[in-house]
This record gives sequence, structure tokens and C-alpha cells, in this order.
Amino acid sequence: MQIKQTLENALKDAMRERDEVRRRTLRMALASIKMTEIEKGAALDDASIAAILHKEIKIRREAIQDAEKANRPDLIQDAQAEIAVLESFLPKGLSDDELRQIILQAIRESNASGPADMGKVMKAVMPLIQGRAPNDKVSNMVRNALQPQS
Repeated sequence: MQIKQTLENALKDAMRERDEVRRRTLRMALASIKMTEIEKGAALDDASIAAILHKEIKIRREAIQDAEKANRPDLIQDAQAEIAVLESFLPKGLSDDELRQIILQAIRESNASGPADMGKVMKAVMPLIQGRAPNDKVSNMVRNALQPQS
């Protein structure tokens, strides 16, 4: 609940400061959190909220790709500003090397030997990263680490 409270306080500050980008971004993030809470029928923990923020960042990165195809630098700039706002509420992310080390350790501990063991490895890795890396990135790195080396 700490991240949600921080987001709500930041929204109030953004409204006072008339910071439109922060206000708009925080409202969208809080709306996603509220919608998920309603669907689940319970308050979300910080890990779940961090996952929602990662999802919001992913949506904006996809929007940047679409804006690049459409040659719309104004939309790219808006999305990048929103990503910066959202990232400021997430714990410090893991570098690729740190993430790779965690994945390799999980592979050793779970005695994983191939792609069929991906679920075992993901189950061991996810609690260790707790919102410090996007899930799709983790999944891709685990898949690559479990591929047979030729």
C-alpha cells in the first residue's frame, strides 16, 4: 500500500503545481490500480501495484513505437515524459547482469535442464525480483538461458 499512498500524494502535489503531465499520468496509473482492486475485490500489495506500473510503462513504450512509425515526435515526447514519471515510483531496476545472475542461480538451485523447466525457474526468480524488472524481459532471459547451447 505504500506505493499507492505515494502515488496519491504525488497526484495532489501535481495538481497543486499544475503539472499536467504528472497529473495525467498519475491519474491513469491510479485508475488502473483502482480497476484491478475492484476486479479482485481486495486492496493490492506493493508488488501488484509495481506490476501495474510496469504494465503502464510497457503500454507507453508500445505507443512510442507506433508514434515513431507515424513520425509523431510530439507523441513520442509525451510518452517518454509519462514513462519517466511512472519509473520514479518503482524500486531501482536490476541491470541485465544482475538479472542474469539471479536467473542462473535459480537454474542451478532448481536443477533446470531445458525449456520444459521454465515454470520452475520463473517460480524461483519472480519473488527475488519483485517489480525490479519487467516480467516479459525476465521471461525472455529465462527462456534464452534454458535454450540448449549449440
